[in-house]
Amino acid sequence: MRWFGPNDPVSLMDIRQAGCTGIVTALHQLAVGTVWPVEAIQERIGLIEQDNQTHTPLHWSVVESLPVHEDIKKGKPSRDGYIQNYQQSLRNLAACGVKTVCYNFMPVLDWSRTDLSYQMPDGSRALRFVWEDFALFDLCILKRPGAEADYDADVATAARQKFAGFSPENITHLTDTVLLGLPGSEESFTLSGFQDYLNEYAEVDDARLRENLYYFIRAVAPVAQEVGINLCIHPDDPPMPLLGLPRVLSTEADIAQLMAAYDYPANGLTFCTGSLGVRADNDLPAIIRRFGNRIHFLHLRSTKREDNPRNFHEADHLAGDVDMYAVLREIVLEQRRRLEAGEGEPSIPMRPDHGHQMLSDLQNSARSYPGYSAIGRLRGLAELRGLELGIKRSLVSDYEQVEDVRGLV
Repeated sequence: MRWFGPNDPVSLMDIRQAGCTGIVTALHQLAVGTVWPVEAIQERIGLIEQDNQTHTPLHWSVVESLPVHEDIKKGKPSRDGYIQNYQQSLRNLAACGVKTVCYNFMPVLDWSRTDLSYQMPDGSRALRFVWEDFALFDLCILKRPGAEADYDADVATAARQKFAGFSPENITHLTDTVLLGLPGSEESFTLSGFQDYLNEYAEVDDARLRENLYYFIRAVAPVAQEVGINLCIHPDDPPMPLLGLPRVLSTEADIAQLMAAYDYPANGLTFCTGSLGVRADNDLPAIIRRFGNRIHFLHLRSTKREDNPRNFHEADHLAGDVDMYAVLREIVLEQRRRLEAGEGEPSIPMRPDHGHQMLSDLQNSARSYPGYSAIGRLRGLAELRGLELGIKRSLVSDYEQVEDVRGLV
């Protein structure tokens, strides 16, 4: 499970009791672009492992994320210095035994939602993205120059009509939601300075952002390959252009281009079923079959497209538009392939992502990072583990032993 460090209301003991042994975390307290020192990495490892002598052992299995500085994404002259820092951070992580590093290349904002507490039919709360509300923020609150061209006339009209009835509290709430920033990060945005961030991308179109991504990966992936780290990029969330900014990792074709830019195992993918699953044109099982050997980390969650397919919300892990059975079956088969091919550790680190707020977590919602309350993720993990076991058992032939396929995830 993801753990945001000592201030996370979901404790390491909570995660241990959920049945996890791997921790997904990052040094959020460090400024983006600085070197992660060995001492800081070891301190975090010490926190994670401090109760290992008396309880089920926990280990830091995945970094999420080692952020990419905006100057790298924009292709500024200063990017080479930040890339050197990134390379050194990879060396330091490898020296401390942390070998899987997730990152993303989304400009300015990480993930975007318009509602962090959408009520589901069962009374739980979920994350939601509504295109009309995002247009309202863009057109009527931010008032981004040129924004009109990014929305159909009916969407723009509906957004303005809705804005006419907005209270100051509504405006503040939607603004804070859109500008939330990185989960667990010390960095966030204010409306007054946000347009300045966007202006810095005025010359960065789709082709330029791709070029900057490939420049970055060709510089850092050889270091990762050398020290034994698996780099894995997270897809765009949501997988569509926002605020006039391009998105360059939203489809199977985008993945193929990046994998070809540095065609070695260290250049890999975080396979997020929720991010990729928002688009109906992404065939998730087919993507696993094509890029299985480059998938180094799994985010398993499901999203549900609404009547307007640009709108979606986080569904239960086994519901929504993601065929989780088909996805997990391909993952189990990929791990079996790795085992039979002798490709080292066959298990792909996995975490249940974006659980609903439910039960007692509804009373503690102000203390949890959106999408990362304890009980909703615990429910998702339990469902996924049960499905995984059923798939494994269904694939065992009469003469095989069940023990041969246990522990592949």
